[in-house]
Amino acid sequence: MEHHNKSSLKGQVALVTGGSRGIGLGIAEALVERGARVVLTARKQEGLDDALRQLPQGSALGIAGRADDPVHQDEVLDAIAGTFGRLDVLVNNAGINPVYGPLSELDLDAARKVFNVNVFAGLSWVQKIVAHDSLRFREHRGRIIFLSSVTGVTPAPNIGLYGISKAAVSHLARTLAVELAPEIRVNAIAPAVVKTQFSEALYQGREEDVAQDYPLKRLGVAEDIGAVAAFLATDESSWITAEVMTLDGGLTAAGGTA
Repeated sequence: MEHHNKSSLKGQVALVTGGSRGIGLGIAEALVERGARVVLTARKQEGLDDALRQLPQGSALGIAGRADDPVHQDEVLDAIAGTFGRLDVLVNNAGINPVYGPLSELDLDAARKVFNVNVFAGLSWVQKIVAHDSLRFREHRGRIIFLSSVTGVTPAPNIGLYGISKAAVSHLARTLAVELAPEIRVNAIAPAVVKTQFSEALYQGREEDVAQDYPLKRLGVAEDIGAVAAFLATDESSWITAEVMTLDGGLTAAGGTA
């Protein structure tokens, strides 16, 4: 009898939103290492082209567009159906944080945009994928991974709305996990500060000082998140759903905030 390799994603297809750099690209790299073919989305084609050059030739496609644009979502899913005929893993990684400052001074139009991209876009991807007959997501026992944040649990100064949106993401993931079981598993990853362009303002020029608050004395890197996302995508995690996995180098246990 052939042994089933629970850590392999060979023959499977994954979609990673916000996949041109940082955590999204780190996750894509980890999925490709385990045999998956990946489809990356991001706003700019140039960034996607750079990302594709970092992945093995033939392992990935890139389709530019806004994560919260339903026309773009349909285009991506139809392209996946036409090219691969299946989808096995969705990684809802795309997120924005354009506002900085106290909630009492928050521009509410900007707040709505944050929720549209960070929360509602992710839900829209799920709705469209589950309803898309050609992708056979349920049939392939699909896995969905959301990117949340430790700021969704512990308030962080001046990025309060981002944290509120990520708290919604965590609860969205748990709720979808209950609703879509048993065929589809849904989990979330909640990192603290990971060294990416997105989070540079939180550590740039003072990385050593920031890292002192972390028991492991370093900030996260994209590979740290990619490894856990790949685990959640494989059958090694087949009894894990509705979890929000905190990846923070011990920061929150030590009483710190991102």
